[in-house]
Formats: sequence, structure tokens, C-alpha cells
Amino acid sequence: MPDLRTRSFAAEWMDDPAVDEATFAACLIDLAAVNGWTLARPPTLRWLAQATRDWPRARRFTLVDVGYGQGDMLRHIHRWATRRGLVPELIGVDLSPWSETSAREATPAEMAIDYRTGDVFEVAFDRPVDFVISSLVAHHLDDDQLIAFLRWMEATAAKGWFVNDLHRHAIAYHGFRALSSVMRWHPFVRHDGPLSVARAFRRDDWERLIAGAGLDRATIELRWHVPFRLCVGRLR
Repeated sequence: MPDLRTRSFAAEWMDDPAVDEATFAACLIDLAAVNGWTLARPPTLRWLAQATRDWPRARRFTLVDVGYGQGDMLRHIHRWATRRGLVPELIGVDLSPWSETSAREATPAEMAIDYRTGDVFEVAFDRPVDFVISSLVAHHLDDDQLIAFLRWMEATAAKGWFVNDLHRHAIAYHGFRALSSVMRWHPFVRHDGPLSVARAFRRDDWERLIAGAGLDRATIELRWHVPFRLCVGRLR
């Protein structure tokens, strides 16, 4: 077991550029299942509900999801928004072209989600962006990259941004090892899941990163969610 007192920067298997497309796609399918079993989506959906609580029906909004994987978070946001009577314009940006292929295959055409491949720092948007979210992406970044990402979100999102990630804790580490073994998820997922916890955050990590990005701490919510989610959000 790694020393969980500090973030690990050991490499996750899925981040290896030599991974083949079939393996990557199989991992994304299992990761979408993991997101369901581990309640990955509710914190983001609750934050969006708070952000739009006073909005009238038929109001449009543009949301960018950074590191969308198989697109399951964007599909859930689309369903949530349409049930509320809102009109979502959803854009996903991911570094992997295989994520785009997998997400498109898993997404009904009528959702019209705009999946893109590229570096989010270099992607141009043809409309103002209301919200930026990321889910289980931050722990893949080193501290300097994450500080740059916080600054980018602050400069890009007109109405707010939300980072949904893991709490680095021994229960989460061992719990995922046990769950992934019972569920017989892909070997990459079984390897990378506990490592993701070891690469993740505690409150003092986020306090340091927020300060490093030069953000006003008083405007930012840092909140723990069941089970072992540590999320950072900003609403305007």
C-alpha cells in the first residue's frame, strides 16, 4: 500500500500512450459502470441543480466537460436538464481520440452532444461557456497542470466550474480494491482504481492548489461527498 499522507504520482496504465484502442475502449465501458456503482455523478448533478435553481424553463446553457471518457456524465446531464425543461448545449473535450469514438457510439444521436478531441487549453469555443466541469480527471494531473487548469476554468466559465474527484483515504483505497475484484472489472481498472485514490486529494492539497492558482478562497466551495468524493466548485 502506498503512503497516503501525500499524493502519489505513479503512472496509471490507462495513461500510457502505448495502450491499444480495444483495451482503452473496454476500460471506458467498465469505468462508466464504476461511476454508477461508486455514485460518481450525483455531486456534479447536485451542483448543477444549485447553479440553475432559479432558472425558468426553456433556458439554454452551454457546458464543457473536460476529460469525458465514454461520455456518461454528459449523457446524465442531458437527461437531467431535459427533465428540468432546460436546453443543454453540451461539449466534451478529451485528449484521447478513442474516447471520442467510444462516447459517440454510446450516445443516442438525438442528444447531439458535441464530443471533441484535443487539449482543452487550445480548443476554441464558438459561444460563451456557462459551466465547466470535470469528473475524475484532476487526479491524473500533476500540481502545476492542475493549477493551470483551475486558472483556465476560472477564466472560461461565465457562471461557474466544478471539479469532482476522489478523497485520498485508506478506506477508499482498500474498498475499491475489494469492489473491483468482486465485480471482475477490467484488469486496467482494477490496477488504476486504487492508484487513482493514491493520486487524489485531501483538503490541505486543495487549499494549497487553490492558493497556488491565485483564486479567492472565499468564493470557492470545498466539500466532501459520499462515498469519499472531495469536490471543488465555484459559482458566480
